[in-house]
Amino acid sequence: MRSAYADLGGPVHHVDFGGRPDTPPVVLVHGLGGSHLNWTRIAPLLTPYARVSALDLAGFGRTGTAAGPTTVTANAELLRRYLTEVVGEPAVLVGNSMGGMISTLTAAAAPDAVRGLALVDPSVPIAPNVKIDPQIRKLFLINLVPGLAGWAMRRRLATVPARRRVEETLAMTCADASRVPEQVIADAVALDEEMAAASPRRAAGYLGASRSLLRLLARPDGYWRAMESLRMPVLLTHGVHDRHVPIGSARAVAARLPHWTYVELDSGHVPQLEHPQELAGHLLAWLHEHDLIPAEPAR
Repeated sequence: MRSAYADLGGPVHHVDFGGRPDTPPVVLVHGLGGSHLNWTRIAPLLTPYARVSALDLAGFGRTGTAAGPTTVTANAELLRRYLTEVVGEPAVLVGNSMGGMISTLTAAAAPDAVRGLALVDPSVPIAPNVKIDPQIRKLFLINLVPGLAGWAMRRRLATVPARRRVEETLAMTCADASRVPEQVIADAVALDEEMAAASPRRAAGYLGASRSLLRLLARPDGYWRAMESLRMPVLLTHGVHDRHVPIGSARAVAARLPHWTYVELDSGHVPQLEHPQELAGHLLAWLHEHDLIPAEPAR
């Protein structure tokens, strides 16, 4: 994994996982509060078949708020610039959670830059009669309260040890956090501690992203139009135990867009960390079905 920075209106951190030079690039896009580290378990399963990279969105990972606003729409534009100015050719986007929403908006706005779109438990509109997990609802409602949200997040960053925060996040995003190896946890803790000096800006960036995501979901007409406009192949995978985005909402999207490929996984919100081999199997089969990768791995 080679780490680098690109000037895209500010320094944007990205990593190159390597892979086959004769295939379309695959770009991995993390979700709210995530980073390039969210993909370290699945990337090695993809590199025998494709060129794989990942970026840290504005306000997350090693990309600070100097890269620009952290809203969903601003990060969609940042992703478009990454594709055109860094990747330099049409790519397959793989987006998780908020990164799935951002990837969808980018694909809709710049279809010539996206050859295929794979959505992994993306943030999608809440379907009618679908119940939201009470703890998740409480967290997002707090994020909407001016003053209180920023204070609570800054206090958490200052007083709760990094490892405990990482473990609590995994407990909420995984169906079974014990499936996540210790090395993944240690790497996340190390990155969190590395970024400790930027805590006030991290809190503001996170809240900016969270609030913009909730605004788009509260008035989803534009988001639906973006999803319905896509003409490239789309794969939608979703964990049946996802607490953040209920499976009922994913099923509603699949029913409304039956030409998409839809797969359910025995996982939570981040199957790339819980079940990387299963997710990679579905992703590689879909990529091969649409002639985006060779059938056989590189030798």
